[in-house]
Parts: sequence; C-alpha cells; structure tokens
Amino acid sequence: MKRSEHAGHGASTPSDNPVIRAYQDVSDKMHADMAIELTGDADEDFMRGMIPHHQGAIDMARVVLEHGTDPEVRKLAEGVITAQEGEIAMMREWLAKRGQ
Repeated sequence: MKRSEHAGHGASTPSDNPVIRAYQDVSDKMHADMAIELTGDADEDFMRGMIPHHQGAIDMARVVLEHGTDPEVRKLAEGVITAQEGEIAMMREWLAKRGQ
C-alpha cells in the first residue's frame, strides 16, 4: 500500500529524509489521535475527532515553515496555523460547555 492511501492509517516506515520523516510523524500522530471512542452523538464525535485533525494541519504547517522556502506556501501555512488554532479553541470550549 502506498503511504498516500488512507486505508489502514498504520504507522509508516521512517524515512531518512528529514522533511518526509517530519510529515510521516505528523500523519502518524494525527491518525492515532483521531482514533477516538465514538459516542454516537454526531456533534460531539465530530468535535472530538476534528481537534486532532486540525492539530495535524497545524503540525504540517509548522513542517513547511521549518523546511519550506516558497513565500506563498509559507504565508498559507501561517494562515492555517492561525485559523486552525482558533477553531480548536472554539471546539474545546464547545465540548467544555457540555462537560466533555
């Protein structure tokens, strides 16, 4: 199976390339953290699953800020971090209001 395929979401074989390795680490952590115990409440399960998904986007953006050079991509990555951090805060607040 190719690494880019979503089926399985198992941990990957580490790469010697530092950029690939950084993205592998982010992806492996995100998929592990998204493996939440589902409650059957669509709203709650969405919020709980999206937090690690958004954190994965933040972590990917940080990889590009560390290793990338294209100004347009770097600007997008900075925007992703800002937007996703705000959404994570909103989701955590939503869950906290419901005792989660």
